[in-house]
Amino acid sequence: VQLQASGGGLVQAGGSLRLSCAASGFTLDDYVIGWFRQAPGKERERVSCISSSDDSTYIADSVKGRFTISRDNAKNTVYLHLNNLKSEDTAVYYCAADLTKTFRGVGFRCTPRRMDVWGKGTQVTVSS
Repeated sequence: VQLQASGGGLVQAGGSLRLSCAASGFTLDDYVIGWFRQAPGKERERVSCISSSDDSTYIADSVKGRFTISRDNAKNTVYLHLNNLKSEDTAVYYCAADLTKTFRGVGFRCTPRRMDVWGKGTQVTVSS
């Protein structure tokens, strides 16, 4: 089971990026896939997650209205669309998967401590 994140880069404030998380070794039909970020000197925080069973999503308040999450099951890929980027969005972004089936909703499951598999991060730098 592997996750590969890509799509980061340097962008000016107000710009956009699309991050991709490609999964291999398992399908996306049964798990929660999420995006998390960690800025220098700060704890890793959740950004957004999507449930592959019903497409329900969680979006952190700090990015609500600017970021969206989507998935393409045919490509086994989850995307994070980053719009209207701000300098405070600068961080390393990680995708991760919660493989443990539970009746709990995506908001409950979208936390770093629940994630079973992590991909390598991709750097997003927003210049002001």
